Amino acid sequence: MTLHPLDWIIAIVSILVCFVPALFFAKRSGKSTAEFFASGRSVPWWLAGISMVATTFSSDTPNLVANFVRTQGVAGNWQWWAFTLTGVSTVFFYARLWRRSGVLTDLEFYEVRYSGTAAKAVRGFRAIYLGLLFNCIIMATVNLAACKIANVLFGMTRWQTLLAVGLLNVIFAAYSGLWGVLVIDMVQFFIKMTAVIAAAYFAVTLPQVGGLAGMVDKLSRMKGPNGLNYLNMLPDFSSNWDLAMAIFVIPLTVQWWAVWYPGAEPGGGSYIAQRMLASKTEKDALGGTLFFNLAHYILRPWPWILVALASLIVYPELSDIRKAFPHVDPSLVGHDMGFPAMLKFLPTGFIGLMVGGLVAANSSTILTHLNWGASYLVHDFYRRFLRQSESEKHYVAAGRIATVILFVLSSSLVFVLQTAQDSFNIILQVGAGTGLLYLLRWFWWRITAWCEIVAMITSFGGSVFFLVLRRNGISIGTYKELLFTIGITTLFWVITAYIGPRTDQATLVGFYKRVHPLGPGWTAIRTAAGVDRAEAALYARQDNIPLALIGWVTGVSVIWSALFLVGNVLYGRMNYSIACAAVLLVTGTVMIRVIRRLWV
Repeated sequence: MTLHPLDWIIAIVSILVCFVPALFFAKRSGKSTAEFFASGRSVPWWLAGISMVATTFSSDTPNLVANFVRTQGVAGNWQWWAFTLTGVSTVFFYARLWRRSGVLTDLEFYEVRYSGTAAKAVRGFRAIYLGLLFNCIIMATVNLAACKIANVLFGMTRWQTLLAVGLLNVIFAAYSGLWGVLVIDMVQFFIKMTAVIAAAYFAVTLPQVGGLAGMVDKLSRMKGPNGLNYLNMLPDFSSNWDLAMAIFVIPLTVQWWAVWYPGAEPGGGSYIAQRMLASKTEKDALGGTLFFNLAHYILRPWPWILVALASLIVYPELSDIRKAFPHVDPSLVGHDMGFPAMLKFLPTGFIGLMVGGLVAANSSTILTHLNWGASYLVHDFYRRFLRQSESEKHYVAAGRIATVILFVLSSSLVFVLQTAQDSFNIILQVGAGTGLLYLLRWFWWRITAWCEIVAMITSFGGSVFFLVLRRNGISIGTYKELLFTIGITTLFWVITAYIGPRTDQATLVGFYKRVHPLGPGWTAIRTAAGVDRAEAALYARQDNIPLALIGWVTGVSVIWSALFLVGNVLYGRMNYSIACAAVLLVTGTVMIRVIRRLWV
C-alpha cells in the first residue's frame, strides 16, 4: 500500500493530536507514584470510561474478531460478548467497593483483605505473575497484530514494526504517567472509531460485496464447515453441537464468572480497577465503568464484524490472502489477517486516517499495560519488598525503568506467537477457575490468601498439563479442558477456605470497617467490629443489593438488545429490529431509574 502526501499529512496530524497534549502532564506525573500510577485519584467518570474503552480497543481486537467471524461466524463473538455479564456486575456490585478500599493498585488490596506471610506472598507473586508474565503476553498479542497489519500494508518486518511502535509508546508511557495515558486514550478513541467505521463502509460498498443487501445475500448462500451460516448471531445447535458449546453455552454459563481475563475480570481488576481507583468518587467509579461496558459492547463490534464478513467474500480462503499479498511473511498468515487485508481498498485520505487509527489503537493499549504493569512491579514488588524507604521521585524513576523493561520483554514474545486466537485461549486457560474466588472474596470472610495461592497454582498446573498433552497429540477439546480446569481449581480453593489457615480477625475487622461489604458472609465479622444495626442499615441502603441485582439484569439486557438491534438493522431484518428496540426501551428505562437511585 502506498501512502500519498495527503495520507501522510492526515496520519501525522492524527498522531500529533493524540500525543502532544500528553507532554503537558510529565511534570505533574513525576511528583509521586500516586500521580504517576493513579492520577492523584481525581479522574472524572467520563475520562475513566473513555480510557477503559480505548485501552480494550487495541490493534489485535479487530484481528481477533475477524478470526472468530471467518472460522465460527458472527456467533463466535459470544466468546467475548459473554463477558458482558462480568463487566456489568462490576458496575453494580464492585465499583463502589474498589473505590472505598482506597488502595493504589488492586494488588495492594491483598494486604488490606488478608493477613500474614500468605498475604505478602500472594501480593508479591501476582505482581510478577500479572505485571510481568501475563502483561507481556497481552502486549505481545497486541504488537503481533501491529506486525501483521504493517506487514500486509507496508511490507515491514516484525523488528521494524516493534522498533517503530516501541519508540513512540515507551517514551510517552515513561514520560507522562497515567495522566498522559488518559488524555491520549480520550483523543485516540474518537480517531479509532472514525477509522474503523470508514473501513467498514468502504469494505461493504466494494463492487464484489455489493452493499449491505448484497453482502447478506451472498453470505446467506455461502456455507462454512458443517453448514456454518456466517451471519447468524446465535449458533446453530442442530448442525454443530460442539461448536455451539464452545462459543456460546460455556461462555454464558461458566466462563464469565469462572475465568480471569484482563479487561473482563470477575469483580474488576487490572487496568479496570486502576481506573476505578483513580476516580474522584465512588459515583465516578460506577459511572466510568458503566460507560465502558456500554461503549465496549454496543459501539465497537459491528464495524469490525462487517469488515470480517466482507473479507469472506473477497478472500474466501487463506490461499486468497496469500495470493493477494505475496510479500507477506507466510508465518503470519491466518484468518486474523482478514481485517488488515481489507484495508487495501481504502481510498486516499482514509488510508492515512486508518494508519493514524491503527497507531492509536496499538498505543492506547500498550501505554496502559506499560503503566499498569510498572505499577505492579514498582509499587507492589520493588517498593513493598526490596526498597521501602526511598523518595517518591526514586519510585517514579523506577517506574520509568520498569516501563522500558516491560516493552523489551514483551517484544521478544512477538516472535513466538502466531495468531490472536492463540493468546486468547492461553489466557483463558491459565485464568480458569479463579473467577468465582475474585467475586466472592468481597462477600465471604472465609476466603483467604491461601485460597488465591491454591487457585493460581492449580489453574496454571492444569493449563500446563493440557498444553503437554496437546504437544503429544492428545486433545479433548478447548472447552472440555476449560471445564476440567475450572472444576478442579474451584474444588481445591473451596476446600482450602474451610481447612486452611484463616485470616487474622483484626485484619478482617479492619477490612470491614474500611469497605463495609454486605451480605451474610460477613455477619460474624460485623458483630466483632461492633457495628450496630443502624450503621449496617445505612450502607445496606446505599449499596442496595436487590436494586443492584435489577441494575445488573437490565444493564446486560440493554447491551445485548442494543447489540442485536444494530445487527438486525444492518441485515435488513426489521421485525427483529423492532422487537430488540422494544426490549432496549423497557430495560433501558429501568436501568436509568436504578442508577439514579444508587447514585443518590
